[in-house]
Amino acid sequence: MRAIVQRVSSAKVSVSENILSSIGEGYLVLLGVKVDDTLIDALFLARKIANLRVFEDANGKMNRSIKEVHGVILSISQFTLYGDVSEGNRPSFINAAQGDIALPLYNAFNHSLRQDHGLIVETGAFGEDMAVELINKGPVTIIIDSRK
Repeated sequence: MRAIVQRVSSAKVSVSENILSSIGEGYLVLLGVKVDDTLIDALFLARKIANLRVFEDANGKMNRSIKEVHGVILSISQFTLYGDVSEGNRPSFINAAQGDIALPLYNAFNHSLRQDHGLIVETGAFGEDMAVELINKGPVTIIIDSRK
């Protein structure tokens, strides 16, 4: 499982120009699920993201977690994180999990952030064509892979 975590001052997601979710300070998380991912991967990423320290402390150092700043997460399913362009220019998505595998793991990831880590999590619409807007603060963007 792979996550792109962007520290944001705001973010929102829309489908057909209708805003589904919007947040202030927190993370925009783009989450990709691989064909062989399991619940262990989802729980690992949830724990890692909940405890990631990229918010500034009183000394201007990235030393605070999203919990400490009372931030919110906007979680978006993003199968294209497993796009492979190693052969040719058109991405292959053979490593990206299909919906029957990806959706339950995406839901488990979000559930763990909420229940295990006490975070507020907003979501997009799984499998839909979404428009995502964000203001990346810093900018700070971190890539986390559950298998590395």
